[in-house]
Amino acid sequence: MVSRSYSNLLELASGEPPSISQIRRRIPRVMTVAGIISDLDSDSDSDGSATGPSSTTRDRTIVVANQLPVRARRRPDGPGWDFSWDEDSLLLQLKDAIGDRGADMEFFYVGCLRDEIPPADQDEVGQVLLETFKCVPAFLPPDLLARYYHGFCKQQLWPLFHYMLPMSPDLGGRFDRSLWQAYVSVNKIFADKILEVINPDDDFVWVHDYHLMVLPTFLRKRFNRIKLGFFLHSPFPSSEIYKTLPVREELLRALLNSDLIGFHTFDYARHFLSCCGRMLGLSYESKRGYIGLEYYGRTVSIKILPVGIHLGQLKSVLGLPETETKVQELREQFLEKGRVMMLGVDDMDIFKGISLKLLAMEELLKQHPEWRGKVVLVQIANPARGRGKGVKEVQAESFAMMKRINEAYGEPGYEPIVLIDEPLPFFHRIAYYVVAECCLVTAVRDGMNLIPYEYIISRQGNEKLDHVLGLGTSAQKKSMLVVSEFIGCSPSLSGAIRVNPWNIEAVADAMVNALEMSEQEKQFRHEKHYKYVSTHDVGYWANSFVQDLERTCRDHSRRRCWGIGFGLGFRVVSLDTNFRKLAMEHIVSAYRRTRTRAILLDYDGTLMPQASIDKSPNAKSIEILNSLCRDRNNLVFLVSARTRATLSDWFSACENLGVAAEHGYFLRLKRDAEWETCVPVADCSWKQIAEPVMNLYTETTDGSTIEDKETALVWSYEDADPDFGSCQAKELLDHLESVLANEPVSVKSGQHIVEVKPQGVSKGLVARRLLSIMQERGLSSDFVLCIGDDRSDEDMFEVISTSIASTSLTPTAEVFACTVGQKPSKAKYYLDDTAEIVRLMQGLATVSEQAFRTQQSLQNDVLLCGCPPNSEMLLSLFYGDDAANFIIRHDDLQVELLGLEMCWVWIKHLYLTNCGIHL
Repeated sequence: MVSRSYSNLLELASGEPPSISQIRRRIPRVMTVAGIISDLDSDSDSDGSATGPSSTTRDRTIVVANQLPVRARRRPDGPGWDFSWDEDSLLLQLKDAIGDRGADMEFFYVGCLRDEIPPADQDEVGQVLLETFKCVPAFLPPDLLARYYHGFCKQQLWPLFHYMLPMSPDLGGRFDRSLWQAYVSVNKIFADKILEVINPDDDFVWVHDYHLMVLPTFLRKRFNRIKLGFFLHSPFPSSEIYKTLPVREELLRALLNSDLIGFHTFDYARHFLSCCGRMLGLSYESKRGYIGLEYYGRTVSIKILPVGIHLGQLKSVLGLPETETKVQELREQFLEKGRVMMLGVDDMDIFKGISLKLLAMEELLKQHPEWRGKVVLVQIANPARGRGKGVKEVQAESFAMMKRINEAYGEPGYEPIVLIDEPLPFFHRIAYYVVAECCLVTAVRDGMNLIPYEYIISRQGNEKLDHVLGLGTSAQKKSMLVVSEFIGCSPSLSGAIRVNPWNIEAVADAMVNALEMSEQEKQFRHEKHYKYVSTHDVGYWANSFVQDLERTCRDHSRRRCWGIGFGLGFRVVSLDTNFRKLAMEHIVSAYRRTRTRAILLDYDGTLMPQASIDKSPNAKSIEILNSLCRDRNNLVFLVSARTRATLSDWFSACENLGVAAEHGYFLRLKRDAEWETCVPVADCSWKQIAEPVMNLYTETTDGSTIEDKETALVWSYEDADPDFGSCQAKELLDHLESVLANEPVSVKSGQHIVEVKPQGVSKGLVARRLLSIMQERGLSSDFVLCIGDDRSDEDMFEVISTSIASTSLTPTAEVFACTVGQKPSKAKYYLDDTAEIVRLMQGLATVSEQAFRTQQSLQNDVLLCGCPPNSEMLLSLFYGDDAANFIIRHDDLQVELLGLEMCWVWIKHLYLTNCGIHL
């Protein structure tokens, strides 16, 4: 299968798309030996003309997981290995399910084998798996595998994600840096394996589960535009639990290098988003039903959808003769003896709550003697996936508890608890589902758990099984579920009896309720569950994820991307082609060659970092502003939401600085000028309505404050809990909009604030006023710089952008609208942070200072050579862009001179003219 790929390794490293001429050369989709590429195929005809991609090219997804969906078995009769598909693997099921829905999708798999392959056999095994199964095995040395899987994954990540804090070495184990390094190393090995088969232009990569959480960083580093999805099959803990992990930020940033991140439930997604907000300062938005995080210009989408079961596979097992035989055996063992079977199917690990379930069964028998001798709990305990002391303790406790309960409540020929502690064939498990009256899933924490889904489909059965059970053809199917509130499938099973597994009495009551519920109610609940499970199968889940991944990656080729950061802090900056970083050289060059400049600067978040405790300007900022204002070519305005009293105090040392306060409601051209208003004087009687409402939210939101300005009220929650503060802000916004609906004000939300201000007031008014002032003075700006960081500054950007076509700017005006940070904006430029803004302003101030010193020197020289003092008023020397270019204005005459020598000739000419001597 041949498809487009990069042929220029320089293009590959930079992440830039290849040109059309380069696309004509192709490399195979699969490279079997690292570093060796087979002969390049050509898609050109015999005459050398290039043709387009083959019409038979299929979409391809590389599915990456810890284990391949393949079982390996050494041949008993000689050397070599036999391989077969693992029909129970979710990875294989999603491939089959997507194919069943008619999607033209090709799948490759990357992962480990369950069995250890000797190094001598690895090349041969890898080749066979690639050619026969389209699988690329990652062979890990045994010691590395142990430290990666049984070490970091199972001893540290898995317990923490299931809410177990390592309070002592016995509980999950303390963080071990060497295990973390092994985890990173294995993820790097997986990345190298993916590189053997990936076509970065076309392929989608879908990574599964917590074993490979840093893999997205390695892939994004290699291919900036890779189409990458990640699905977490385990719970994601609350921020209070997750933030105890020493490598918390590394894992979060690695996941954010994906394009789409999937979770089973909203709770898991909410916890992840909360961690991103609290630890990385990121916020998310929901647009048209999709949740997205803005991360360095990229939108990382969040997907919430529980996985389903493979309906076709389950129905085929239900139709097996072996299943019918086993159902008949169980019927004879339980139903024909008047027993009612309740079923539990769990792994033998500490989070599945087996012991709690047994205690609930004991409580049922104790409180309801009428069920003794009738109800039987069959507990199938699958082997644990991890290892360690905790697994052995659970196993020992379960058997001891079963023995005690059976001795207390058992009778000859009757044991209330049957514990099956051995691997069962899948059709055996299905048979138990078919016979069980109720299924109990009481895990204390579980990512998804598909046992209830399998039980529902099994209880639907088929005609042959109905005949075995003695049901008529018109019999209504029924099922009952008792499920823990703490498992991922619980929200999707609205007809189940949900329980807190720690509340033994409540679980026992739920079990009795399930047994004694009316037949009609059981049938209704079963129908509701069956309708959902049968329509939301694994194919529905996989198709939905792939479609969302395609949607998220649709504009990759239209954006400019480059990587920044080192190690696991690596991330990709992705910007629209018209949105780029403001280059210092570019703007300084434009600043030098222009004569009439307008500069508008926001303060908080632009010149001053938002996180600063002391918000007042430092001496360096004052010096920069004074340097810019001393330049006669500049008209500089500081535009802020702060009060005019605060700004007057802070910037009292800036004589020629224009200041706009309260978003431009108040404005003055320089320090000693009178304040003016950009809109008619506002009536602030509305404050009597708004202030009591804000006070209510301040009292109930710890850390929030109210700022009472002359014309506005601002409620700030910067120091409050971010989640609670954001929730309260949304509620306050709705509340204020309701009570102030008939007042001449607007209610706006900003960065950690809710603000009420007079209608029509915006920073855009200041931009218009500045340009109009310059126009009134007969000056058309040929340089405009506008910098801001939040939503309120977008009004300035819009005015500046629309003024390009007006007479207020020269036709060749240099316009720079710049926002702080990479985010959606009406500005065409950005700088990363306030430190870069200050460096930029320092650079411009240095240029102005050089011009000012040169101008002062010339004027002093003019006085020294005998010019009258008032002649200084007739001279205005403007510094040019080549360090030796001067313009001298004298009355209506303007002369441009190159070099100081010519400048001095003209100065002498002016002097003699002033003295009445005409040459």
